[in-house]
Amino acid sequence: MPYDIFLATAIPPALETLLAERFTLHRDTAPPTTRAIVGGGMMTVDAALLDRLPELEIIAVHGVGHDGIDHDAVAARGIRIAITPDILTEDVADQAIALWLAVDRRIAANDRAVRMGNWTVPLGRRASGRRIGIFGLGRIGQAIARRAEPFGGEILYTARSQKDVAWRFVPDLTALAAACDVLFLAAPGGEETRGVVDAQVLAQLGPDSVLVNIARGSVVDEAALIAALESHGIAGAGLDVFADEPDVPYALRRMNHVVLAPHQGSATREGRAAMAEMVMANLDAHFAGREVPGLLG
Repeated sequence: MPYDIFLATAIPPALETLLAERFTLHRDTAPPTTRAIVGGGMMTVDAALLDRLPELEIIAVHGVGHDGIDHDAVAARGIRIAITPDILTEDVADQAIALWLAVDRRIAANDRAVRMGNWTVPLGRRASGRRIGIFGLGRIGQAIARRAEPFGGEILYTARSQKDVAWRFVPDLTALAAACDVLFLAAPGGEETRGVVDAQVLAQLGPDSVLVNIARGSVVDEAALIAALESHGIAGAGLDVFADEPDVPYALRRMNHVVLAPHQGSATREGRAAMAEMVMANLDAHFAGREVPGLLG
């Protein structure tokens, strides 16, 4: 008898096909016999849901985000969490650099101008020599730093603790913003980082600086960001994530100095295929009693 699997969010069709070959899938309601939950990094799994699933053994995340999971409730019930680490690191870092360059060199705005028959456009900003700040120096933050190094500017970072790296550690986010020209957000979501990029941090960035967010929309006070962009308190922003996805405020959508993407950091054919394979590997290993490759903690 195939195990019951609850799909907590939409997942790529290829992964759904793989799951359907081995398990019984449920989308709208999770039956009490559910043995695993599968979903993207934005899924919510709270204590109320867990109370209805006495046979649940594992939550398999298609991604690396897990801030929507009640970790205390999961731990109290002995449920495992498995993610797909490393696979999406390089793709997300590529997206971060692409967003930065698109803002500083006005790639999206100039594309729109040319399509409308315009040829005379405002000047962009030089990318080389810019001081790069990174908030969160995990796998993705370090991959961003490696990509930014060839541009020749100084690399600075803020993290929970200083790392054994060549880049300069700045212990405070506000001080990091004051010291850099481009601020990349690569920190985890959750209550600890909710709204930490606020009006004060944005004011320290200043009118020639750019914010790039490939972390979580919750990390940024979105109203403060809109105010800073509207007043030109900062030069621009490249955003792959938002506070209330897929709802993107009209104020952001109408600005030419903002580049938007629909949470596509890991969205490459190669990356998604590898992530699907790892979700399956995590589930197969768990149910076979083997070591789970993406086991969290």
